[in-house]
Amino acid sequence: MTPIRIALRRLPHGAGLPLPAYATAGAAGMDIVAAETLTLAPGARAAVASGFAIAIPEGYEVQVRPRSGLALKHGITCLNTPGTIDSDYRGEIKVILANLGSEPFVIARGDRIAQLVPASVQRATLDAVAMLDDTERGADGFGSTGR
Repeated sequence: MTPIRIALRRLPHGAGLPLPAYATAGAAGMDIVAAETLTLAPGARAAVASGFAIAIPEGYEVQVRPRSGLALKHGITCLNTPGTIDSDYRGEIKVILANLGSEPFVIARGDRIAQLVPASVQRATLDAVAMLDDTERGADGFGSTGR
């Protein structure tokens, strides 16, 4: 599979930081680091600066996902997960982090805070209809398949 090309512009406060990168050959997401230092109190959330902006090709998005180690060890996760960066957005990439843990969590400049996963986007059209086709499940919702 041929990788897509994403233009990246480093912002002044991102100078000296590593660019997003895959940690291993089989990694699905590129790790990104914080471009600022802050402390997240328990229950708090913040939009953490990355120090760069990107230009995603039309027909693609980039998803922002949490890092599993931060989630398991400290209760740090991304809100609005997966977050979507649209192809027409050109501002700084920020990561909405939340502290679901019981202790304050310090994020230092250069700490890995999230992953970026490029994905193709399938557009849809909606057709308003009077009735939907029936299925075995029907309108049964939350938890209905776990009986």
